[in-house]
Amino acid sequence: MYITCLDLEGVLVPEIWIAFSEETGIPELRRTTRDEPDYGKLMKYRIDILRQHGLGLKQIQDTIARIDPLPGAKEFLDELRSFCQVIIISDTFTQFAMPLMKKLGMPTLFCNSLEVNEEGMITDYKMRIENSKLSTVKALQSIGFETIAAGDSYNDLGMILESKAGFLFRSTEQIKKDHPELKAFEEYDEFLQAIKEIVL
Repeated sequence: MYITCLDLEGVLVPEIWIAFSEETGIPELRRTTRDEPDYGKLMKYRIDILRQHGLGLKQIQDTIARIDPLPGAKEFLDELRSFCQVIIISDTFTQFAMPLMKKLGMPTLFCNSLEVNEEGMITDYKMRIENSKLSTVKALQSIGFETIAAGDSYNDLGMILESKAGFLFRSTEQIKKDHPELKAFEEYDEFLQAIKEIVL
């Protein structure tokens, strides 16, 4: 039985930190896992910048409330879920993702959580499990699933390369160049067709 594992930001919804960077006018917050392979280093950098500017969880959630899924994402996900089990595996946080899940029809989401103090400032984060994307794919395989995985960033490569079929979706030129063995898609229609050819 197949199960498709998808990244969230950049694949189904816009990058939350980039949207927040644009709203706040803080260019340093544009940095994402497309630019920085070390997730721990990236999050420490982000938390330090938020602290310097006195910005907390509420300000980020206000931005998220105005974000919609990427054009065609919900329709793609609806059709994919009509013939295949789907799990979204993201390095985002529950406190960020739930409003977006509602707009996507409440698909299953595995992600992390933030630690927030009484003043609403983000002080730290808690990973659900180490190497969460790769670990989840391996766990699914251990209970009898064949996995298909797709994402756009460095932190998706583990699950993509470990899966029976792995794809890049709207990735960077550098990642595509580094991994010419991976099929790379830009449009949902062609991506959906590739999954159908495997599953059906």
